[in-house]
Amino acid sequence: MHLSEEIGSRLQEERKRCGLTQLQIAEALGIAKRTQANWESGTSDATASYLSRCAREFGFDVPYILTGVRTTLAVDSLNQVENLLVMQYRSITPGDQEAIRRFLKAMADDAVRHRT
Repeated sequence: MHLSEEIGSRLQEERKRCGLTQLQIAEALGIAKRTQANWESGTSDATASYLSRCAREFGFDVPYILTGVRTTLAVDSLNQVENLLVMQYRSITPGDQEAIRRFLKAMADDAVRHRT
C-alpha cells in the first residue's frame, strides 16, 4: 500500500469514527462527494486546509491520519490508564461511544446528587 492509500484509509477511518458519511462530510465542507471518495481511496491527496477544517469542525485526529500514530488530549496530560481508556474509546463504534458517554453522564449526575 502506498502512503497516499494509507493516509486515505486513515481518513476514512476517522470519518467513520465520527459517524459521518462521505456525503455528509462533503456537504458540510462544500466539496464534491467524489473528491472525498478520491481522498479516502488515496487516488488524490487531501489538502491541508481540508484536514484543518476536519480537525476543527469534526474532531478528526489529523496527526493520526498523516502518521498513523494517535494523539492524546495534550502532551503528558493523561496518565497511562487514562491514555489506554482514550485509545480504547477511539477504537469502538460511534454507537458504543455514545453509550459510554451516556453511562458516564449518568454516573457523574449520580455523584453530584450524593454530594449534596
